[in-house]
Amino acid sequence: MKSKKAVFFGELMIRLNTNNYERFIQARGFNVRYTGAEANAAVSVANFGLESYVVSAVPVHELGQACINYLKQYGVDTQYIKRTGKRLGILYVETGFSQRPSKVIYDRENSPLTELKADDFDWNGIFKGKAWFHFSGTAPALSDNLSEIVKQACVKAREYGLKISCDLNYRQKLWTPQRACSIMTELMEYVDVLIGNEEDAEKVFGIRAQNTDVTSGHINGEKYKEVAEKLYKTFNFEQVAITLRESISASDNGWSALLYDGVNHNFSRKYTIHILDRVGGGDSFAGALIYSILSGFDSKKTVEFATAASCLKQAILGDFNLATVDEVYRLMEGDASGRVQR
Repeated sequence: MKSKKAVFFGELMIRLNTNNYERFIQARGFNVRYTGAEANAAVSVANFGLESYVVSAVPVHELGQACINYLKQYGVDTQYIKRTGKRLGILYVETGFSQRPSKVIYDRENSPLTELKADDFDWNGIFKGKAWFHFSGTAPALSDNLSEIVKQACVKAREYGLKISCDLNYRQKLWTPQRACSIMTELMEYVDVLIGNEEDAEKVFGIRAQNTDVTSGHINGEKYKEVAEKLYKTFNFEQVAITLRESISASDNGWSALLYDGVNHNFSRKYTIHILDRVGGGDSFAGALIYSILSGFDSKKTVEFATAASCLKQAILGDFNLATVDEVYRLMEGDASGRVQR
């Protein structure tokens, strides 16, 4: 039986969220969860029933153990998480409401993963018997060391015949567009499936959808066909996936996606979401996309499953998508009523 095991590489952090939609300056306490773009995607894959492995590093103290325990309870294999360093990176989140946007503050310097070097990971052992390797742009954005580690991992994953996916995941608070373009262009040589949102291609590669203004909530889906085609041809990808978020407000978004496979531009249906927690929405799309491809879905079913799954995630507190496969299928089939399941 062909392997369906997926490996995810990236930083792990503690997420400290204000309570009850409070602003940072109001907060007298924070809700604690653990997160990481790639780990969020790994939880989705595990939650849907496939084996997923997180490769990362956390401190040797109790917070590091708490992070590992948090991942384990959702079925993620943590055997490749190294114990080293003194601190977890911190993600502070102020959840927006209505016209007030969410805000994020990063405190990620000198986290354990940024202090490791390329030869600190046994990629031969990690990739043996696996089928998929996933990383995102947040990893190489953190340090030169991590850029080199990601590149070495991609080279080794290619040697072992794994499919490689990348979520561009551009974060302006982590690096400049110029540095992102330089580093990510080099890494694209190894990528089979590229994932991005409605802004990533422009911010990282300067490829912009015309007649679109994300700040006003106006997304011209047809123009993203051209973006997907240009990315596909420029980097010789197998597939390009783009999530399309129409930001009506912090609380209400339109949500859909496009998956281009070199022949067809497959658009998902569009969902109108009243958001509970949007952090991790893109990561849940990436995880569901990986699950779909590993499960042998065709392109149309893949984008429909990934979009429906990530729609449901945004109605779940925290970064992880804990929706079931059956719940995703019900939404795909048109049951968006939210009626009590008895």
